[in-house]
Amino acid sequence: MEYFKSGLKSVLGGPPPGNPPTGAETVEKLVSRVSSSTLLEDRRDACRALKALSKKYRIEVGAQGMDVLRQVLELDRADLEIVAYCLDTLCNVTSKEIFEEERENELNTNINVGEQFSEMFLKNPENLSLVLGFLEEFDFRVRLPALKLLISLTICQPKEVQEIILVSPMGMSKLMDLLSEHRDVIRNDAVLLLIHLTKANANIQKIVAFENAFDKLFHIITDEGFTDGGIVVEDCLLLMLNLLHNNTSNINFFQEGSYIQKLAPMFVLPENIEEVGWSPQKVSNFHCVLHLVRTLVSPNNPAQIITSCQKTLRNTNLLEALCNILMASGVPADILTETINTVGEVIRGNLTNQEYFANVLAPANPPRPALVVLIMSMVNEKQPFALRCAVLYCFQCFLYKNEIGQELVVQTLLPSSAGTTAVTTGQLLCSGLFSTDPLSNWFAAVALSHCLIENPAQKEQLLRVLLATNLGAQPVTLLSQCAIYLQQTSKLQAKLGILMLLSMWMAHCAQAVKIFLNVPGAMAFLTAQTSATEFDNNAELLQGLCAFIMGLCVLFNDNSVQNYSKENLSQLIEKRVGLETYCKKLSEISKHEFYSKAAKQPQIKAKHSSELLLEFEFCKLFKAMESMIVQALGVQRDLSNGISELSLSEHENALLLQYKDLIRDQDKKLQDWQKKYTLLQIDYEQLKVQLEEVQQTNTQLQDQNTLLKAQLSTGAGQGVQIPAALGSEASEHKNNEALIERIQKLELENTRLQKVEEELAEKSLEVESYQKDQDDFLELLVAQESKLNKFKVRLRQLGALAKEDDSSSDQSDHENELQ
Repeated sequence: MEYFKSGLKSVLGGPPPGNPPTGAETVEKLVSRVSSSTLLEDRRDACRALKALSKKYRIEVGAQGMDVLRQVLELDRADLEIVAYCLDTLCNVTSKEIFEEERENELNTNINVGEQFSEMFLKNPENLSLVLGFLEEFDFRVRLPALKLLISLTICQPKEVQEIILVSPMGMSKLMDLLSEHRDVIRNDAVLLLIHLTKANANIQKIVAFENAFDKLFHIITDEGFTDGGIVVEDCLLLMLNLLHNNTSNINFFQEGSYIQKLAPMFVLPENIEEVGWSPQKVSNFHCVLHLVRTLVSPNNPAQIITSCQKTLRNTNLLEALCNILMASGVPADILTETINTVGEVIRGNLTNQEYFANVLAPANPPRPALVVLIMSMVNEKQPFALRCAVLYCFQCFLYKNEIGQELVVQTLLPSSAGTTAVTTGQLLCSGLFSTDPLSNWFAAVALSHCLIENPAQKEQLLRVLLATNLGAQPVTLLSQCAIYLQQTSKLQAKLGILMLLSMWMAHCAQAVKIFLNVPGAMAFLTAQTSATEFDNNAELLQGLCAFIMGLCVLFNDNSVQNYSKENLSQLIEKRVGLETYCKKLSEISKHEFYSKAAKQPQIKAKHSSELLLEFEFCKLFKAMESMIVQALGVQRDLSNGISELSLSEHENALLLQYKDLIRDQDKKLQDWQKKYTLLQIDYEQLKVQLEEVQQTNTQLQDQNTLLKAQLSTGAGQGVQIPAALGSEASEHKNNEALIERIQKLELENTRLQKVEEELAEKSLEVESYQKDQDDFLELLVAQESKLNKFKVRLRQLGALAKEDDSSSDQSDHENELQ
């Protein structure tokens, strides 16, 4: 500290008489010395002092000294010591971190000082190019702070830095050269910088990949000891993940460049792993490797890339290595969970890989199939929730587009003459389906439903499965037991799981519908649920799924059950539930938040078991079937005014169709206007909020400007000169002018929106007028029909109506006679 004081004395020429100088005054004198001194040594000492003050008085140093420091970098670049001081100072000023030295000043900690100074520094792209140039300097004192400054700028302003570097000559090449730096500190910081630079920028990702990034990163990982290495290995893997995520070009390059083979040493576990254990860093490294493999075979990738990577993973024995980890002992639960997910995506939709996985045996006596061991974990309520979800996803991946695998699972439920006593996959799923644990019910139901996807043969085979419910009682079919259990259980999760299984089973399978309709109480249960009015605890999902099952019973009904033909079921829905209520209940499913979450991706993403209500494949089925069900029920419905289309004459029917088209067209226009009005309202509200924010910001800036003038006039101002960080008074005025201009634009936009609202109101009145005219016409049409019926009655009484016409109008005549 004494050295620092003596340094300041030498630079400032001793303390002034009276009160000691404030921080702002000290910084001002130092900046003046840097800009005006003719001696390099004086400038160097001043820069060293500014570096020492740059943490505690960051705002003052940044606001007053940024331009001067930039000039030093350009004019005194031959002196490496002064360049190092300037780079370190700028690094502190632009850092997003809040330093301990500045915590005394609470005002400084409430604003993004580092981001603001980074933005100011990058307004001139030449500043970044200047810093990039110092990466070519081999001296450690210069290269390291230049690299750290780039990291600070990228963290604060990533998009701006990315754009500048992309157009900077040899900018990326200079950064890539640092990955070969023999000094680990610089090399490691270069990896960190590239991690930030490659986020969400496909162009930089491609440049980095084709600049031999994968070779250099694998070289670092090898030197560091693969997954046993430190955090540097994790950083290298994170950079690889950035380069590959959603970037098909880089994935192709990675696969074709034989880089997948280089992952193999990462999955080799030492024989004494149980004794050595898994360090936290090894767990983190292993997670990154597993994520990298999943990135290559993600279901979001194009099918050709997935297939190619899956084949390479099998041929390089990486699938075998993953399965070995799956069956190894002593593996941490979170690593085991992620390994199960990874194996699932490596085999998903690839028949060869799926067959390999079906033959994997767990080390037991006698050995058991890995599938059986995994399903045991899934239906065991004592296992971790995340692990159980991973097993279900892996099982779904095993069955995806795998008719052979679907058949193998269903066969384990059918009677066998082999007389084996070994536990099978099918038996485990059945036990989970009817256990007392609702989560096991849900897991087992979803797993079984995946055996039936796009496989009519297995739907019929599963109908042959019989269950012995009680000792001495007649066995019942699996489907019947599902329908009975649906009525008995009180758990919502269990009910939804069973309903999703039944949906997948009964879709496109008339025989399954027939068996379900013959279950006592099944249709009464569905009717009661569909017509219920409770909406607590996600009851709308239960009611919607029951409505969906009823619709499937209509859609795939072969009329073989006497009391539940298509027509009878349609009438049941119309009279007991009501078509409007039914359609509303059905539409509640796709509106539900859990539907939106489940429909996003095949893998289950849930933090708690209560979130597992719907599932991806069911959502696909519902989306495909909903409109078909509504259409099937619509065919049975008469017009709302009680007139059947068949009872009208050809001329009357033509008029009716004409006005129905007119009504439909007007209704569509009304809906379009309503949508447009809603969007305009949203835009209007957003603009109002923006206007208020801008006005508030403008007021704050005016207050700060007033405060600054007051502080300058009284000599106060230590540590609270925030407006100085934003520029001089001229830039303040410029900012105000920009804000005022923006407010004026918003006011104009507000006026435009008001005009649009007025226009919209006029259009709405016009549409209402159209609708009134249509309603009047329909009333006239009904009155005309009544008169026609009376004329028919009169003609029949006079004997002028033919018999064939007479029989066709008996019903309407009878109604008129009653009147």
